[in-house]
Amino acid sequence: MSALVLALVAGAVVGLALGALGGGGSVLAVPALIYLLGLTPAAATTAGLFIVAATSATALYAHARDGHVAWTTGALFAAAGVVPASLTGAAAGRVPEAVLTVAFCAIAALAAVRMLRPPDARPPDRVRPGRAAGAGAGLGAVTGFLGVGGGFLAVPALVGVLGLAMRRAVGTSLLVITVNALAALIARAGGGDALDWALIGPFTGAAVLGAWDGKRLAAKVSGRRLQQAFACALLAVAASMLVDVVV
Repeated sequence: MSALVLALVAGAVVGLALGALGGGGSVLAVPALIYLLGLTPAAATTAGLFIVAATSATALYAHARDGHVAWTTGALFAAAGVVPASLTGAAAGRVPEAVLTVAFCAIAALAAVRMLRPPDARPPDRVRPGRAAGAGAGLGAVTGFLGVGGGFLAVPALVGVLGLAMRRAVGTSLLVITVNALAALIARAGGGDALDWALIGPFTGAAVLGAWDGKRLAAKVSGRRLQQAFACALLAVAASMLVDVVV
């Protein structure tokens, strides 16, 4: 299978995940860029930020049309992560590739375990600005360092810390992801490996189209089932990447 076809297929899957779940697609983008398209971990995380920013912005528009974005809450949450995303994004290029890969595997496994946990039936906590700022800053740091959007962490935080309903949390997480990914991408501009736009362009285009399909899929399929399927795939990806580093 040619690299172009692989880029199109992988991009469609990434967009589908982002559009349906409000996150998670980025933790598939990085391993796809490394193992299917042959990018280095440093180049893959930078390219992943571009793909995530473009795809999340598209999915954000789709969710906003239905009124499922809490703009003020999302902007405040995202603002807390801009500086950490910029700082860790600039530092990521100086970290050994093996360290980036292991850290990525740990975050991917954390995402999968969180998605497999039963839904929390407790009522959401009242809004606490300090906790919201801490959660936003931590999410920004993860985004910048690993080139992932952090939606798998943003959605639970927006529900548990800020008290948003799940549907609005999914839409609002896309705003947070877009802002954090852009901040980290700007911090990395001009440094690191050159990017192969002949592959990244089609990957991004397929992801953008997949985001629209993901939005429609979310309205038809149980969100819980989507999360479980994605979590299993994510665990498999994390395990294979870790084995590759160790062996």
